[in-house]
Amino acid sequence: MSVNETAPDPEALDHVRAITEAAQSSFFWAIRFMPRKRRDAMFAIYAFCREVDDIADGEQDPPLKMARLAEWRREIDQLYAGKPTLPTARALLGPVREFALAREDFIALIAGMEMDVQGTMRAPAMADLEAYCDRVAGAVGLLSIRVFGAAGPSAAAFAIALGRALQSTNILRDLDEDAVMGRCYLPREMLRAHGIMSSDPESILADAALPKVCDAFATYAEARFTDAQRELAGCPGRALRPAVVMMVVYRRLLERMRRAGWQPKRRPVGLSKPEKLWIAFRHGIL
Repeated sequence: MSVNETAPDPEALDHVRAITEAAQSSFFWAIRFMPRKRRDAMFAIYAFCREVDDIADGEQDPPLKMARLAEWRREIDQLYAGKPTLPTARALLGPVREFALAREDFIALIAGMEMDVQGTMRAPAMADLEAYCDRVAGAVGLLSIRVFGAAGPSAAAFAIALGRALQSTNILRDLDEDAVMGRCYLPREMLRAHGIMSSDPESILADAALPKVCDAFATYAEARFTDAQRELAGCPGRALRPAVVMMVVYRRLLERMRRAGWQPKRRPVGLSKPEKLWIAFRHGIL
């Protein structure tokens, strides 16, 4: 073992693997076939994302949520000092050193969660929405491409464009769930262009013009997928296969939601496990 390597922490690795496998998300299907060291790094990144997201979406009062996110900011400082204490941060120690993961990307994700807790994501301006997407999804993409072995301006631009595409798809998928938490991420400019002046999530969802807004936002998401596809042409495609799996899964999900329409009652739209597995094989291995 070189001086730059860190001995695996079995307890920490078990912790992050359990979180990722329990989620059975598209992320899991995209990374499950990666080499062990890279896969374990992605498990740790996913677990970090899951834990800070659970804080933001939990039932605690905002001041306590902000305090817990501040604890994670301090834990990231501890991580980069080589002295993490939490299981997920301990699992990140090796990947941070081996793949040169950037501290600012972890901090960006925490900042995105703070935007949720502060209640600013209620019909945000497009510029604020894109900043949010870059924090909660683009930053994860930037961490991920380092683990995948891709670097350079095209890879970074791909990560940001894909992050915006994936998060926009999530926004359309989770309209009703987000409204329960007092959030609506649809951009203010699109809402007003279709006559919706309210920023109240329930009022927005009840407005007859909502389907037109959703169609407009779906077009925006499709354009970001196109941006990502264009940037991919300048990247090492083999290294980015896990990201391509995510792109294919989410693009297909967006297409299905658009076909299903946006009228209430909106039913969950998703891909089956066999379909995700096929996409993982088709775009991740073959």
